[in-house]
Formats: sequence, structure tokens, C-alpha cells
Amino acid sequence: QVQLVESGGGLVQPGGSLNLSCVPSGTIFCINVMGWYRQAPGKERELVAAITSGGKTNYRDSVKGRFTISRDSAKNTVYLQMTGLKPEDTAVYYCNALIIRNFGGALLDSWGQGTQVTVSS
Repeated sequence: QVQLVESGGGLVQPGGSLNLSCVPSGTIFCINVMGWYRQAPGKERELVAAITSGGKTNYRDSVKGRFTISRDSAKNTVYLQMTGLKPEDTAVYYCNALIIRNFGGALLDSWGQGTQVTVSS
């Protein structure tokens, strides 16, 4: 089983910045898409940003121009730089990755346990 470990959440004032990171543990052959999702209380989990192994990115409209997703393929790590944070960005942020553990193995949809991001004055 591959575990994804997130870090970097916390409390920040409106307009502030936070940086999230996510690194998998365990045996990995390769990682396809990596991304960040979030879930606010009473709402469904939603995609925030994703990045392919080739570096192509995708963002939800509400974070475009404020959030930047990147990855370090050598370290199998994905990052989310968040600037201009708004109260509506408050949520638990989850890391997601499509992982192949061994050559010829199945594609595993892996999730982290989540990190809380709270934007409040």
C-alpha cells in the first residue's frame, strides 16, 4: 500500500499564502497524474489542481492565477503554492496520485489523509 503524506496546512489571514507538499511512501515504479483536492464542511470533494507526468496542469476556475501546482519527479513530490487566499478556500486539502508500484502493475488511485487549510482573520 502506498501512503501519501501531506504537509504545510495551517491558519492564514485573507490575502496570505501557504505552501502544501505531498510525498508518497512505499515502493513506486512511476506516478501518472498528481493532484490536490479539497473538501469544505458540508460540501463535496472537488478538484483544485492537477499535473501530469509531462507537466501539463489543470486548475479549477476559482483558483486560477492564485494557486500553482508543481512536481519534482525525481522526488515523487507534488506541491501546491497558494497565494491570495480567501475564506472560501478554507477546507481540508487532499493529495491524490495515480501510482504504478511495479512494472506491469495496476494503476492505484492513492489518497493522503488531508491537511487543514483555514483562511480567517
